[in-house]
Amino acid sequence: MSELTPQPSPQQVADLVRTGMHANDNVTQGLGMQIQEVTPGGAVLTMTVREDMLNGHRTCHGGLISTLADSAFAFACNSYNELTVASGFSIDLMAPARAGDVLTARATELNKAGRTGVYDVEVSNQHGERIAAFRGRSYTIKGKPAVAG
Repeated sequence: MSELTPQPSPQQVADLVRTGMHANDNVTQGLGMQIQEVTPGGAVLTMTVREDMLNGHRTCHGGLISTLADSAFAFACNSYNELTVASGFSIDLMAPARAGDVLTARATELNKAGRTGVYDVEVSNQHGERIAAFRGRSYTIKGKPAVAG
């Protein structure tokens, strides 16, 4: 009789993805993003707006807000350890972020069916004010893990 190797829980898989993806993610690291949480189908990342992130209006560049949301989306949609990429996204910027603001991006899986998924990411500041709403569409590559296990 052989012993069965216990399968990791969905949260253990999400934790493995968090560690493995972050180790190779130069953008997330370079922008000082902090991964607060990765759960199956979800992620929460934060980023403090620095002076070098400000545009000519002295507000956070919209592309950097998009990057924060996209990073949360990436961790959420890869949390099952299936290599998943963005097939597209849209973002609505609703309020400015300023130097010193701590932005939080909360990614939530809305639907995952077959190889495609839809995720919403809400970006808010430290006062709970909504800064942006992001919707990402994902495509999972068949048979490839997101990180080595």
